[in-house]
Amino acid sequence: MTEQRQGAERDAVGRAWSELVETACRTVTDGLVVGTSGNVSVRVGDTVLVTPSGVPYDRLRPEDALGVDLEGRRVLGRLAPTSELPMHLAVYRTTGATAVVHTHAVHATAVSMLVPELPAVHYMTGVLGGPVRVAPYALYGTEELADHMLRALSDRTGCLLQNHGTVTYGDSLTQAYDRTAQLEWMCRLWLTATSVPGHTPTLLSAARLREAQEKLRGYGQQTP
Repeated sequence: MTEQRQGAERDAVGRAWSELVETACRTVTDGLVVGTSGNVSVRVGDTVLVTPSGVPYDRLRPEDALGVDLEGRRVLGRLAPTSELPMHLAVYRTTGATAVVHTHAVHATAVSMLVPELPAVHYMTGVLGGPVRVAPYALYGTEELADHMLRALSDRTGCLLQNHGTVTYGDSLTQAYDRTAQLEWMCRLWLTATSVPGHTPTLLSAARLREAQEKLRGYGQQTP
């Protein structure tokens, strides 16, 4: 590998680590996690940068960058990776994701304790691929939990973890985070609607949801 290429890769890792730390801090300020709970990762080539275990996100420095390969072997840094590393690696090994966000968002976690899936309460359900499934409970940090999560993520870009939290992924940290925020909002919406005595929330049909999904593909500013 040429010195120029090595320098370019170091720069890419540095930029990705900075964005990862910024995203992790945002999960705290936006109330999606408490303390050092939850975790964030981003893939740069064959390296997965991931938040470390038990370190406050606002204390992370550029020299704290932590990376592993797709088998979980350390390739960068000295800190211990998040205990949820098996979940992150499972997503990267089975999808084209470049970023994963895991939170303990309050409303989403509450919904995970009540139903087997979050139904189509809003057309933005289409952003996550359809009604959001709940992965059965398993001890955090285990391969069992990673396996449950993968089944819940089939044809989806986000799921709930029973009595635990959320997992979303995307083509960027921004997209993965936005999907997490959207999932938490929809869970709050569903809990609010179902709390009104004597009323049952209306849900979108599969046809209506497909219609919304098609339109969402063209959402936002399009490149000419």
